[in-house]
Amino acid sequence: MASASDSPLQQRLAALEARYAVLEARNATLEAEKRHYQWLAESTTDLISRHARDGTFLYASQASRELLGYEPEELVGVSAYELFHPSDLADLLNKSPRVYYHDGFYQQTYRFRAKEGHYVWFETTSRTRRDPTTGELLDILCVSRDVGRRIRAEANRERLARVVESTTDYVLFIDGDGRLFYSNEAARRLLALPREGLDARLEQAYTPASLAILREVVLPAVSRYGSWSGELDMQGAAGPVPVLSVVLAHRGPGAEPDHLSLLNRDIGLRKAAEDQERRHQEQIAHANRLATTGELASNIAHELNQPLGAIANYASGALMQAQADPTRPAGDLELPLSRINEQIQRLGERLRHIRTFVRKGRTRPRPVALADVVDAACRLCEWQYQQAGVILAHELQAPLPRVLADPVALEQVLINLLLNALDASRDQPGADRVLIRAYRTGPRGVTFTVKDQGPGIGREQAQQIFTPFHSTRPEGLGMGLAISHSLMEAMGGSLVLASGSDGATFEGTLQAEPGSLARPKPE
Repeated sequence: MASASDSPLQQRLAALEARYAVLEARNATLEAEKRHYQWLAESTTDLISRHARDGTFLYASQASRELLGYEPEELVGVSAYELFHPSDLADLLNKSPRVYYHDGFYQQTYRFRAKEGHYVWFETTSRTRRDPTTGELLDILCVSRDVGRRIRAEANRERLARVVESTTDYVLFIDGDGRLFYSNEAARRLLALPREGLDARLEQAYTPASLAILREVVLPAVSRYGSWSGELDMQGAAGPVPVLSVVLAHRGPGAEPDHLSLLNRDIGLRKAAEDQERRHQEQIAHANRLATTGELASNIAHELNQPLGAIANYASGALMQAQADPTRPAGDLELPLSRINEQIQRLGERLRHIRTFVRKGRTRPRPVALADVVDAACRLCEWQYQQAGVILAHELQAPLPRVLADPVALEQVLINLLLNALDASRDQPGADRVLIRAYRTGPRGVTFTVKDQGPGIGREQAQQIFTPFHSTRPEGLGMGLAISHSLMEAMGGSLVLASGSDGATFEGTLQAEPGSLARPKPE
């Protein structure tokens, strides 16, 4: 510090030294900041570059190596415009000069050629620097980043959006309050919704019954598992439209957790075709029942002849007793009258059974006792078996759970199998026995088999055995096994040819009534 005795020159020198020290400190600070900014420029993953007014590289950061494959020195002196994709360069040059000559700040997304020849999508933010006195353009500072992933993702989203908009499926997006905030063209046509200003709710899209399913079943399932699929009914101008619906939760970055997508495919035509096929199958089954009834006419006559003959005998005996002694007590006629009543009841039961068997109707599975249906089918076939001299044997596991089946349809299946087994046994030497078995398989299955001792079924025939109009008998229609197969499937079961050698064995499987005790299959 200068003392009072210092001369003015010394004081000036001291002041200059102090100012020099301040300048040195400032230069040191600026140099440190310069090194810091240079470090930032070289460390960032974005390409930082400086260009002359003609686009020539004056400087490029180290990121050029990772982004483009160029060393920074290789780019210096090269015009950036030479590396632009031709289409993107044309877009840049067609911009108003004011953008980059006067505004000084602009942004451009374009393709830039890498050293290996491929193009990289760049998004570049540019800033022009001018002489403050003359306004002359000095250079252009640019920060460029690779946005290829974003561009591809946006292009992919755009393609998906076009697909969603043009698909014939009904696509809806809803929020947590059940408000529709998007619907594609197909859904807008179905629900009569406007393209703009969509203000609709889920209640307008689905029938009340399906809406209840959505709220009580679907939404909790989607909340827990992320998706659900099943059949619902949407509202249509001409009535409910059956759809196969897939409901998805919106997941991923930026997605609202309570937003859902509902994709609905119209299955009206499929439903109509299924109904038509079902009606056709019922008509065929009805015709087959009539044909089977004709084939069993002798058996039915036998079944009816027995109670009618017994009624005639008891009535004749009672009449003879009354004529021999008109004064005898009426109590003496109690036994023949009781027997007549029993036979009348039996006759009525047979008639009801035949009427039910012939009557046209849909299969209505319900819990039934398999043993009772087997007994009924065997009784209808017993007369023909007796005439042919073939034994019809039973091996039914006891106890058997009840099965889910339509008793009339199941009886028809069994009769078809039993009559086929009888036909296979008629002219086969030593074929004197047909065996029907039933046993429990697993916790929810009951299996029955019909095995004959006939000539068997060859491999080629086995592949077509359930094909309509395919028969191994010259006089056969070829519909019995095809209809039996369809009926078993309609009851939720199956029918297969278990074995075609050493006689044929057909195996049918049905679902057991829930809650039945599982029992193992016999050895």
